[in-house]
Amino acid sequence: MKNELRNLCRPVLAFFEKGEPAESYRASHRKILLAVAVLFLVLFGLSLYLAFAAGQFAALIPVGVFFVVSMVALIVASLGTDAAVSRIWGLK
Repeated sequence: MKNELRNLCRPVLAFFEKGEPAESYRASHRKILLAVAVLFLVLFGLSLYLAFAAGQFAALIPVGVFFVVSMVALIVASLGTDAAVSRIWGLK
């Protein structure tokens, strides 16, 4: 199942997994990235609700940004290699 999901998310993962293996990776980096993904997912839901409640469809721009950031972080945290997690944090 994980391999099928990795194949489905290959475009996102390929961007972060290219290059050298991670040297300064810690398991806490993956947990923090997962927490950031959940926080952005909460922001996405709250912003979507408030955008529709206020009738301001221009507010859908940040909703889209919050959704994309949360999905990328969730994909890298759950399916990415150690190098991908290190690269998203900018560690070498």
